[in-house]
Amino acid sequence: PLQCSTQWDGLGHIFDHGKAWNGRDAARTVTSNGDLVTGIEQLARPVCGRGVLLDVGRVIGSALGTEEGERGELPDGFAITADHLTATAAAHGVAVGRGDLLLVRTGQYARALREGWGSYAGGPAPGLSFTTAGWLHRTEIAAIATDTWGFEVRPNEFDHAFQPLHQVAIPHLGLLIGEMWALEELA
Repeated sequence: PLQCSTQWDGLGHIFDHGKAWNGRDAARTVTSNGDLVTGIEQLARPVCGRGVLLDVGRVIGSALGTEEGERGELPDGFAITADHLTATAAAHGVAVGRGDLLLVRTGQYARALREGWGSYAGGPAPGLSFTTAGWLHRTEIAAIATDTWGFEVRPNEFDHAFQPLHQVAIPHLGLLIGEMWALEELA
C-alpha cells in the first residue's frame, strides 16, 4: 500500500462499477481484513512465464530528436501507443503473445536515479496510452510491468479520470500490472 518500491498491483487494486476482476463484488472481495481473493499475495508464487522486454525508451525515444531520446528515455507525458509497442517489438525481433510477461522500459527510472526522485511518485510520466487497451487484450499477455510508478501516461489522457487504463486492464482484462521496475540492467 505504500507505493514505494517495485510491485505488482493485485487484481483487487481497482474496481469498476463496484466489481473486481471476474465480476466479483468489490465489497466482498476487499474488506477490512484485506483482499482475500484477488490480492497479489494470492498470486505471487504461481506467476511465471516468458518475459519479453520492449525498450520503448531506446527505440521510440531515439526517433524523437530530443535530449531524453538521445539517452534512450521518453519525456514525461509521452503516451505510448499500440503502434509504438508494435514497432519496438519489430525492432527487437520479438513477438508478443499469449501468456507473456511484458516489460516496458521508458527510461524514467534511469532519469530518476540520475537526477533525483523529484515528482517520480505521482507526477508526470511517460506510459501506456489508454488507446493500448485493445492491443493489451488482443495480445493476451498475462502481465505488464514498467519502470514508472503508474504504468500509464501521466497526466492521464482524460479530465477527471485517475488511471483510466488501470480501470480497464485490471477488473476487465485481469491483467497484472507491475510498477517501478528497475529495467536498466536488463535493457
